[in-house]
Amino acid sequence: MALLGNLISRSLQLRKQFNLPVATPQTYQRHVLRQLLERGQYTSFGKHYGFADILSKEIDFLKAFHERVPVHTYTDMHDQWWHRCLKGEENVSWPGKVKYFALSSGTSDAASKHIPVTQDMIKSIKKVGFKQLYSMANFDIQPIAFEKGILMLGGTTSLFEKGEYYEGDMSGISAKNMPRWMSSLLYKPGKRISKRPKWEDRIKLIVEKADQWDVGTICGVPAWVQIVLERVIKHHGVKNIHEIWPNLSVYIHGGVSIEPYRESFKNLWGNKHVNFIETYMASEGSFGFQAKPNAGIKLVLNAGIFFEFIPFTQNNFDEEGNPKADPEIYKVHEVKEGVEYAVLLSTCAGAWRYLIGDVIRFTNAVEHEIAIVGRTKQFLSLCGEHMSVDNMNKAIETVSKKMNITIREFAVAGFKHNGLFAHQWYIGCDNENLDTDKLKALLDETLCKLNDDYEVERTSALKEILVEVLPGSAFIDYLRAKGKEGAMSKFPRVLKGAQLADWESYLEKKNLKHSVSV
Repeated sequence: MALLGNLISRSLQLRKQFNLPVATPQTYQRHVLRQLLERGQYTSFGKHYGFADILSKEIDFLKAFHERVPVHTYTDMHDQWWHRCLKGEENVSWPGKVKYFALSSGTSDAASKHIPVTQDMIKSIKKVGFKQLYSMANFDIQPIAFEKGILMLGGTTSLFEKGEYYEGDMSGISAKNMPRWMSSLLYKPGKRISKRPKWEDRIKLIVEKADQWDVGTICGVPAWVQIVLERVIKHHGVKNIHEIWPNLSVYIHGGVSIEPYRESFKNLWGNKHVNFIETYMASEGSFGFQAKPNAGIKLVLNAGIFFEFIPFTQNNFDEEGNPKADPEIYKVHEVKEGVEYAVLLSTCAGAWRYLIGDVIRFTNAVEHEIAIVGRTKQFLSLCGEHMSVDNMNKAIETVSKKMNITIREFAVAGFKHNGLFAHQWYIGCDNENLDTDKLKALLDETLCKLNDDYEVERTSALKEILVEVLPGSAFIDYLRAKGKEGAMSKFPRVLKGAQLADWESYLEKKNLKHSVSV
């Protein structure tokens, strides 16, 4: 282990000394799309949209691809193409048969989606993983950290055979294809524990065995990592996690913004510095990572994924976040900083101009670095306030700091109120003697500073802001009740329609129901 850690550390430092040749974003992406079209031209999808003809024409194949292939949602891809893969048909939207399907975690009301995972996609994910490892030379990470265990708090690694294919969490597919040296030497909690199907069973064993491991890196969604660390600290009677894992120095996170959780993690670390490194991963693939401190997520442009971007505006999306016909679409070398874009993917797993549902903003267009600011279905704009999840996260972080409280989870709903409109905030906080009125006022004041549209509407159509403080456990208990307990599940930030009604019903049954009608 020590030898391996030293080898990794020394190789990273050596690599940092060399200036490797780098092509332009346009060159990388043009090459990736051509490769995808060449591989996909003999599939049913490729034949339907004339990939061979696109490649043979003297005109720019990027332009032809843009003109011929429409935008696809998950429903489009599944109903028209991927359902055939599930029946064992080969060469549907990517060459060969699909051996694995990742079950997307979704939010609490969403049925699991079946996302194809091909061998080419597994290679792509590994390539991005090694690029991220190389980038760690840019962070203040002591060599000893590379000798220590990597605790991965993902879904169960058990895969379920379904005749022609296996299905399960993406973490299970990744674990099955993990390099043997990493699986046997570094990977925690190990195969025996990680295969257990029930999240609570896995966590119980992780908590009990925590003092037997020397963990240097943790990977996982913030809410669930926080829960696990709190339980480890409580079970072993220590003040902070570094009394159990003194060499813990890296936290790799993704899935949701870290900002609402950052303050509460400080208490878990004690006074020791931990490097926060954000990744951009989904069931559809691995797209990028934070390559240096205080920077955005750097998209990987040469790993089998072609990116396109749709400005997230009323011209391109309806009020429910669905794409309109013929939206504006830009390539990575055409984007502008500060503009919110919905992400389109064409991938080596047979997704084509696929709307993944994420909304991003380029923080550095030259370096193709982004911040994830929300979801196409999770923006709140009842009357023109255009409030994004990014606004919500920053407001919650500000309130937590200024009031010195820990907000474990939150969600927002909008509704008609006395002929106008109102927002209802649900905030999970266990601090005693919490001044709810102060919290409400500070939240509203912060949002006005963050969002000009919100500030204007607060003087006109958006007449009321209501805050309901709930036990922090209420959100996790709800996920558990919906069968969504576990490290890959996330509570939705914006509640609408049937999902909101179900949440309200749950609160009422648990005697947590507030007095505001929806």
